[in-house]
Amino acid sequence: MKLTTEVYDSTRENEWDNFVWKSNTGTIFHTRKFLSYHPPERFTDSSLIFNKDNQLLALFPATIRFENSQKILTSHRGASYGGFVTRSPLSIQDAFRLVETLEQFARENGFDGIDLTPAPQIYYHRPNNYIDFALIQNGFAYKKREISSVIPLDFAAEDILNTFIPASRRNVRRAMKLGVVVKECEAYETFYQILKKNLKMRHNVTPTHTVQELILLKQIFPDRIKLFAAFAGEQMVAGVVMFICNPNVVLAFYISHDEEFQQFRGVNILFYEIIRWAIHERYKFLDFGIFTVNMDPNWGLGRFKESFGAQGVFRDTFIKVF
Repeated sequence: MKLTTEVYDSTRENEWDNFVWKSNTGTIFHTRKFLSYHPPERFTDSSLIFNKDNQLLALFPATIRFENSQKILTSHRGASYGGFVTRSPLSIQDAFRLVETLEQFARENGFDGIDLTPAPQIYYHRPNNYIDFALIQNGFAYKKREISSVIPLDFAAEDILNTFIPASRRNVRRAMKLGVVVKECEAYETFYQILKKNLKMRHNVTPTHTVQELILLKQIFPDRIKLFAAFAGEQMVAGVVMFICNPNVVLAFYISHDEEFQQFRGVNILFYEIIRWAIHERYKFLDFGIFTVNMDPNWGLGRFKESFGAQGVFRDTFIKVF
């Protein structure tokens, strides 16, 4: 049976988001609530809905991108990843139909190619590589394969320190000895100043979000975005903004510390407490995000994430130019 395709419009926001939260592959980044925080002029949306037997089979959040005079249908650029959001179970035949129908839509609507970045497999409720297989079989290629650092939360809370390297264990104990306290808080503006200063000094870049956008996202997702901060007395010395992406995965979206207070080892004790919180809440993975840019590793960042027991999984981007 052929699939039908519809272009998303805002009247279907609730239907879209309800499907995301019940799907096999959906995350916070696939919801219209998340994507809609961007000003409408920032991206040209071209998201798609796929139906089978008059029932929703899949979603594809996407934007239009122009590159080298080519019009590319692209995984929504306002999100860390996109790709198809599919219900479960998904048959291999339906996976092939989805990819074929996506390409047919792109060709019929004047696109010169498709570029998509699915969520890594750890985000899936049930592992499934059917879409990846269908993409390759239909002429898509890997544009890049980034590495994301991930901690499988398959151990007891009392064993957390055993998963850290010795130096990180010592730093956690040092922070405890110095009386550093970790708590969830709403001091986003204070944290943002630490983040902005740190990124400027270390990488000469600015945060992905403005502080206003970060606060807006917190207002949109009050239960899914959390700021954990380490305090020495009343002084915030480090913070981590966590995104609860779906029931499987929590993502450390922003990590930063104040260099002037590095002796308190705020980041070390933060991740000790965040991992303990994540285990208690029964999440399966903590995602630190990528430490590669266009497949070029940042070795220091990789070692930092490995010091807490993280290992790498692929975050793939596929492309096909017609």
